[in-house]
Amino acid sequence: MQGIILSNETNALTLAELPKPTLKPGQCLVKLSAAALNRRDYWISVGKYPGIQPEVVLGSDGCGVVVDGPDTWKGKTVLINPNVNWGASEQHQSSDYSVLGMPTQGTLAEYIAVDEDRLMQKPVHLSDEEGAALPLAGLTAFRATFVKAKVTAGKKVLVTGVGGGVSQMAAVMAIAAGAEVYVTSSSEDKLNKARKLGATAGFNYQGAEWVKEAKSVGGFDAIVDSAGGNALNDYLKLIKPGGKIVHYGSTTGKPQELDLFRLFWSQASIIGSTMGSDREFEQMVAFVEEHQIRPAIDGVYALSSGVEAIERMADSSQFGKTVIRMEA
Repeated sequence: MQGIILSNETNALTLAELPKPTLKPGQCLVKLSAAALNRRDYWISVGKYPGIQPEVVLGSDGCGVVVDGPDTWKGKTVLINPNVNWGASEQHQSSDYSVLGMPTQGTLAEYIAVDEDRLMQKPVHLSDEEGAALPLAGLTAFRATFVKAKVTAGKKVLVTGVGGGVSQMAAVMAIAAGAEVYVTSSSEDKLNKARKLGATAGFNYQGAEWVKEAKSVGGFDAIVDSAGGNALNDYLKLIKPGGKIVHYGSTTGKPQELDLFRLFWSQASIIGSTMGSDREFEQMVAFVEEHQIRPAIDGVYALSSGVEAIERMADSSQFGKTVIRMEA
């Protein structure tokens, strides 16, 4: 079979010929029809991700058909839960937690062997490409939006950096729950796309007056963010008293300083979040099915063009997910 690995010889991504996985007891062999990329795949490709190992198939998201394993799964089209060893606590991941696709063999290949408890049937309203785009982004967005930010109907929510897979899912999930959703981006095109998905309004954070414009709506009950950095102090100006600022990433790094006065006087909370538990994965898929949510797909590439698709993520120009379609 073919798969995308980080070559031990060149230390670069390559499409390689690999042996088909051998099943262990309790595992299923999934013939993947589609996989989706995440920012972690790009960071791995440029050596900026912890625990990188050569010769491991990348990819955390996938959809395909079970072709071998327990009879209860054979022939079913499935999604793969990307969690590896989340652990018993719903509050946080275990000390030996990891994500599918490094160091565990991932989904950017024609076949993958996974434990049967990692599988869920694909919601029937989703195409295989949409199914592949759902797991990691959907789980991360669901936990950040509902478990950590406590978003419910009628709440005012700001989702920053709309366009990425997680931020787009966080926005549409909050909209589906009945929240009043606002978004930020440096791209007017992305802001327009978010409005078409149901966002009330959008703010271009490169504008000098964007915080003033955002503040004019009356403040936010929750802010869901992946950028971090100095924008945190802007968020403290926008959050309502007692509101929640949830960070699931730190694309722009650490803030140079923190306005502690605004933080304690507003009674606001700054909360960390990443991925989600196995129970939350099940809840997320059920929520997507109930509300007929479809992940946005920016582009679909053949596996043979997968390396180029990962490299294209460098400029963060995509809106939604990049999907890799396996050739017949």
